[in-house]
Amino acid sequence: MIQKDKKMLTKDNVIKTIAKFPDNFTLDELVDKLIFMDKVEKGLEQSLANNVYSQDEAKQRLSKWLK
Repeated sequence: MIQKDKKMLTKDNVIKTIAKFPDNFTLDELVDKLIFMDKVEKGLEQSLANNVYSQDEAKQRLSKWLK
């Protein structure tokens, strides 16, 4: 079962990400990128900890959405 993780982004990763942005960007673009980074990091950590759903479990959990 997937567990909620409270690990946070690192300041260094956020600074590196902001440095890659163009000189002008919207707050929405920054927030979207930070949310994406957070979700990817958490997913990778869950995967490394083998805290994942099998394909069958995922199909069962998503069946109501895939009708």
